[in-house]
Amino acid sequence: MTIFNDELLKSFDASIADVSVACTMPPVIYTSDEFLEFEQKTIFAQEWLCVGRVDQIKNPGDYYTTTANGEHVIVARTKEGEVHVFSAICQHRGMQIKEDAGNCGTFTCPYHQWVYGLDGRLLGAPAMEKTKDFDKKQWGMPNLRVEVWKGFIMVNFDLDAAPFGPTMSRYEPLLVNYDLENSVCPGTFTLKDLPWNWKVMMENFNDGYHANRLHHTIQDFCPSNMAEFPVAWDDASGVIFRTNGYIHIDGGFNATSKALMPIFPMLTEEERWRSTFALMPPTLCFGTAPDQAFFFIIRPTSPDTIDLEIGYLFHPSALEHPMFDYLYEMSDAGVQVFVKQDQDATTKVQRGMHSQFAPRGRYSWQEESHVQFNRWLVQRYQRNWPGRKIKLVADNTVTEKAG
Repeated sequence: MTIFNDELLKSFDASIADVSVACTMPPVIYTSDEFLEFEQKTIFAQEWLCVGRVDQIKNPGDYYTTTANGEHVIVARTKEGEVHVFSAICQHRGMQIKEDAGNCGTFTCPYHQWVYGLDGRLLGAPAMEKTKDFDKKQWGMPNLRVEVWKGFIMVNFDLDAAPFGPTMSRYEPLLVNYDLENSVCPGTFTLKDLPWNWKVMMENFNDGYHANRLHHTIQDFCPSNMAEFPVAWDDASGVIFRTNGYIHIDGGFNATSKALMPIFPMLTEEERWRSTFALMPPTLCFGTAPDQAFFFIIRPTSPDTIDLEIGYLFHPSALEHPMFDYLYEMSDAGVQVFVKQDQDATTKVQRGMHSQFAPRGRYSWQEESHVQFNRWLVQRYQRNWPGRKIKLVADNTVTEKAG
């Protein structure tokens, strides 16, 4: 029996009301295989997904492989400097032709030696001259739509999707002085098969309520009661964000509670007294502190599991510091404390979602971001709900009817 019924659809209304009266989303949407399949088709296949940073492919010919909505893809920079993202699946017999990173001029499928360009075009196909009506132009590897935002490579399976950049307009003023396009990422690490749903990950990242409760002592400098939600929600927005003030200038997420790396030099004094935390659903979590920015890229692997890629961004001057390696190690050690505490909490939240006693809980005002995230989700759930058909009537107004 399907879980997609009018009752579940109607139940979302309670989660998108004002935060003072709203309740959490239904637990089943965090645990159901059927619901994740729905999300993969209607959210991950239609929204902008983050697949990494442009500094991973600095030079022409640089490439790496990753996954996007479960698909193996190649991210490459052409000789002209353009960034392309395309399927890693050979269009002859379906072999995955790459699963590494490096630099090359072309990609060759090991199976039958079909050769593709850095933009996915088919350049060579041996012994196909007798194949009737075979045109190499029609057999390139499928490209995804690509947009680079603040150094992040965003892709969309929908080639006609609206641009990503304009949906970030509410948040961008808070990022100007970080000059993220020219920031430096020393590398990333990936945690595999983390045991919670992708939405639990997003909610935890932007949860001001637990800040100095779960993370007491190490995050007391950035307390829950200093969370703020500076901009009213807009349904056209692609970002959900908050700011969180500090009790002292230049706070840092480490054992000293102070910034360890060189401060981004263009920051105002006001910006040095806070962090920002933002969601760009469905894959990118992003935050700032005075000495660094940090990002998590989420890749769902089941309703109960995700892979999570984590990276940091610094001002270029940070890498010139003679003690950079030691400071980076100290900074990362601090982050690992947060990661371990969050891992324990989110593991147990996901476990609780399977319980017959799982609640539709009430929100604190410090959880306004969750209601905004719910609105982002529900807007898309409603638009794509199985059995729901949208029709245009004579006066050009939109009405809905059951299918």
